[in-house]
Amino acid sequence: MEKIRVLLVDDQMLFVESLRTVLETRAQDISVIGVAYEGAKAVEMTEELNPDVVLMDVRMPGMNGVESTRSIKEKHPEIKVLMLTTFDDDQYVVEALRLGAVGYLLKDMPPAELISAVRAVHKGGVLISPKVAAKLVEKLVTTPESSGKEKEAQNLSGSSNTWTNDLSAREKKILQLMAQGLDNKEIAKTLFIAEQTVKNHVSIIYSKLGVRDRVQASLLVIESGLDKDLD
Repeated sequence: MEKIRVLLVDDQMLFVESLRTVLETRAQDISVIGVAYEGAKAVEMTEELNPDVVLMDVRMPGMNGVESTRSIKEKHPEIKVLMLTTFDDDQYVVEALRLGAVGYLLKDMPPAELISAVRAVHKGGVLISPKVAAKLVEKLVTTPESSGKEKEAQNLSGSSNTWTNDLSAREKKILQLMAQGLDNKEIAKTLFIAEQTVKNHVSIIYSKLGVRDRVQASLLVIESGLDKDLD
């Protein structure tokens, strides 16, 4: 069995070693190929080891997780980067997603969910923690920066109140499930439709919203504050 090759990046040695133990002892299909304790070393080790997935801390001395993600994705767009975050890292996480990270996880999440997250992103999924997503939405609509972000969302799709009008009911539901982090196979199972049908809908959604991938589509939903209004 070919294992998912994971690089761990975090400056807290106790935490990252515990993370290594969890992955190595509880997931037979995951192999931790290296540990980096700061961002610059993570970039260097990515070049040397070519991991499938990088679990990246956001706040580190020197080069932080966002800067590291930028460097890694510029050279290796195929590598999946998952951010490890706390509730205080909202602004960093959004920027990391824009740079190509495929999601963010809370550091206190249960081990089983962490393992599932690694497997999901390796298969092409996008992981957006519901708890953090809710906090991001609250922040975007209550801070001065929100007006700029709302304008950005409007630039992508028109009015923040009307951009979903171009989507069918089925496309809206698929977009909602995408924003919750489900991959095409999981969406197909949830909606009792063929996976190829989901793929076709996703392509149409990208075209209608003017986005390139699942991360941009999910961010658009979250930043517009409409992730709960698509039901």
